[in-house]
Amino acid sequence: MANRKKRLGKTMMKAAFLGLLAFGAIPAGAQQAAPRDPVEPAKEKPQPKILERPAGVVARASIDEKSMRALIAKLVACGTRLTLSSWTDEKRGIGCGRDAIVARLNEIAKDSGGKLQVVVDKFESTSERTSGKPLPLENVYAILPGSDPTVAKTIFIVSGHFDSRPSNVMDPQADAPGADDDGSGVAVSVECARLLSKARASGPSMGVTLGGRGTYRATILFAAVSGEEQGLLGSTHLMDWVKQRGYTVGGMLDDDIVGADLAAGAPHRVRLFSGNGEIDDADSPSRELARAIEEIDGRRAIRMIFRVDRYGRGGDHYPFYKARLPAVRFTEPLEDYNHQHQTPRTENGIEYGDFEKYLNFTFMGDVARGNAEALRQLALAPAAPRSAKLTGAVTPDAKVSWSADDDPERAGFEILWRETTDPRWQVYDFAAAPGETVLKGVSTDNHFFAVRAVGKNGARSIAVPTEMERRPPPLPSPAKQ
Repeated sequence: MANRKKRLGKTMMKAAFLGLLAFGAIPAGAQQAAPRDPVEPAKEKPQPKILERPAGVVARASIDEKSMRALIAKLVACGTRLTLSSWTDEKRGIGCGRDAIVARLNEIAKDSGGKLQVVVDKFESTSERTSGKPLPLENVYAILPGSDPTVAKTIFIVSGHFDSRPSNVMDPQADAPGADDDGSGVAVSVECARLLSKARASGPSMGVTLGGRGTYRATILFAAVSGEEQGLLGSTHLMDWVKQRGYTVGGMLDDDIVGADLAAGAPHRVRLFSGNGEIDDADSPSRELARAIEEIDGRRAIRMIFRVDRYGRGGDHYPFYKARLPAVRFTEPLEDYNHQHQTPRTENGIEYGDFEKYLNFTFMGDVARGNAEALRQLALAPAAPRSAKLTGAVTPDAKVSWSADDDPERAGFEILWRETTDPRWQVYDFAAAPGETVLKGVSTDNHFFAVRAVGKNGARSIAVPTEMERRPPPLPSPAKQ
């Protein structure tokens, strides 16, 4: 009888413990001190030598917040930059905004020693928000050509949109200052052009050195596009523009609403949105670009959001993402909807309008530095590997294989793995050449795997997740009728 009471007491205590655990009264970690799973691999894991990242980081002190502020002030002074407004009026309308951006980029191009090429791209586009009629538009690009034939046709893009909008997206007469949406993103893109074209001209001063040349291997394009509020018109055209010129998009960084951070404790981390795509048991190129940016800039600077964009909204990275290209969006930590997509006015004591006075230039400078450093390292990296595959099902060893073109500036490849529930990669092993690597004692079931290229300068490509061989289980044959 006493033993029965003792057993009953233990059962009740266990039930009470599980109840408290379910309601969060006891931390989940209190259940056990450490995971109790088999060790993978059972024997000693490889200890690869990890190459240092490229020297010469973009310093926060090098960011010119004054020039960013000055450019935004000029954009706001245009009154409205709605895509439906005037392209020819020098003082009001979207053409006024274009002129301010072109003038600033021409100044930067001159300081770069002529290395930066400024292009005004004129085209037409149609959408529901152009009343179904072809509309003349213009994008502004500053291009920093890559010098290495191996990867010069790979292009990395940073972009903001210079059109703005009032409450009524079809009203070209209403004021639409657009300081944050998206004067801030344009200012970040233009500041990246200044930072990286200056580094390209000076080379070793920022550690941007490859084979004795102070340059970037891949091409970088700094964009200010129009037509975003009218239906992502400028970015869709930009994607076609680079494709027609034979470029492969290595990564597209969209900066849209990156200027305000008014919550207590600012500056906070910028949000980085990336979609997962439609790849089973792996990740999209956009998600891998987000991981690469976070690894370069650090978790103190980047907050990864595993969504393609804010809930129910979209931006200029979306056409690239839908084309299965690596594309992400930077957006401020906490948006204030009184100061975006609003015609300036005061109602019930509340001021509406997207004005410069609501911006936080310390935060915006942080965003510019993060973009510039990510672009710098990605443009120094070898091309990403191709055709990464995972085999070895129903065997004790995972087998990872991949291919890649020859590259004399490549040191080799990092084989990456992570638990299926983890958001970030870890380095498992290093391989000097493409081919197949056998991961002894590692199950194909318990982890995801990827491969990335590593340059002799320490720059990494984005990771390429492995695709699995498709071996569905056998199913019953259909019944005969």
